[in-house]
Amino acid sequence: RRYVAGSLGVVFPCYHQRSKARNCENLMAANHSFTGSDDTADEAVRSTCDDATVCKRFAVSMNYWKDPYIQYFIKQPNERKAPEINRGYYARVKAVNILMDAFIKKTSCNCQVINLGAGLDTTFWRLKDQNLLPKKYFEIDFPMIVLRKIHLIKTKPPLSKPIIETHSSSSLLIDGCSMDSDRYTIIGQDLRDLPVLMERLKKFGLNTKLPTLLLAECVLVYITPDKSAELIKWASSTFNTTMFINYEQVNMTDRFGQVMIENLQRRQCNLAGVDICQTLETQKDRFLLNGWDHANTMDMMTVYNSLPQADIQRIEHLEFLDEKELLQQLLQHYCICWATKDSGDFGIRDIMFGNI
Repeated sequence: RRYVAGSLGVVFPCYHQRSKARNCENLMAANHSFTGSDDTADEAVRSTCDDATVCKRFAVSMNYWKDPYIQYFIKQPNERKAPEINRGYYARVKAVNILMDAFIKKTSCNCQVINLGAGLDTTFWRLKDQNLLPKKYFEIDFPMIVLRKIHLIKTKPPLSKPIIETHSSSSLLIDGCSMDSDRYTIIGQDLRDLPVLMERLKKFGLNTKLPTLLLAECVLVYITPDKSAELIKWASSTFNTTMFINYEQVNMTDRFGQVMIENLQRRQCNLAGVDICQTLETQKDRFLLNGWDHANTMDMMTVYNSLPQADIQRIEHLEFLDEKELLQQLLQHYCICWATKDSGDFGIRDIMFGNI
């Protein structure tokens, strides 16, 4: 029996052919999102925000990818993260970036991005540095997380300066649990209250006529299927040209998935939407049944094998991985799904790994 950590910093047993035991922490920890209405449950999920950021910070320090901004959001972790964790995060970050960048390029940056449950994500700064900034970049998360992020932005010039450079004023509009600028908006809002979310997005300049990308990383799994369907259907009915990228668990009905769920429940993290995480087909169907024209999905092991092989070879030389079977087992329990509607004929339906 060997113990490895699940998507939310929860350690669960992984059975495989070797009996060697080792602790691995926080593989592909979720950004966090929205469970039931219970405050304790919400707090348990909010705590995973740091799990994800710590793991990303360590992987960056090991040169898996470059992110000069993450250091301003979290201190360098004291303990090392296992190679499986670093490779898992590498696959997740690269996969999301590939799909997002392809959408932005297809629209020539004349688009907007809505990052749902964004946590301490640094994508805005990456896009600006790479001249891929959309017309507006929105982030939504719990008010407590947003307050913390705004404070860090206000007190860290390397974070605030790039925002002000894209803003028509020398100061940012900060009002309670929100921050607004010409190109970047952060909103503290529970995704489960869709009418209020729609109202606040409209207040901060959401343009329903622009091509729009929505992103959710380990977010919908915390929302009941009815609530997530409501959100997905709103997006498909609101934007004519749109893509939804969803990264989360899959194959959760086998023993590996069941143990993950049990341990999350002991941490009071209730996977309210786990029924949709049964198979790749159930992940696709959630979009096809709610107004989206096309949907594709791949487990993260397949994605890993589809990423540019020169870079895969580079990162595999960073650390020795003694048991590749464990990495495979872990990545087979996460997937990325991307759904599209392309009324404007921008070619976003053609976005696929391997041909970008």
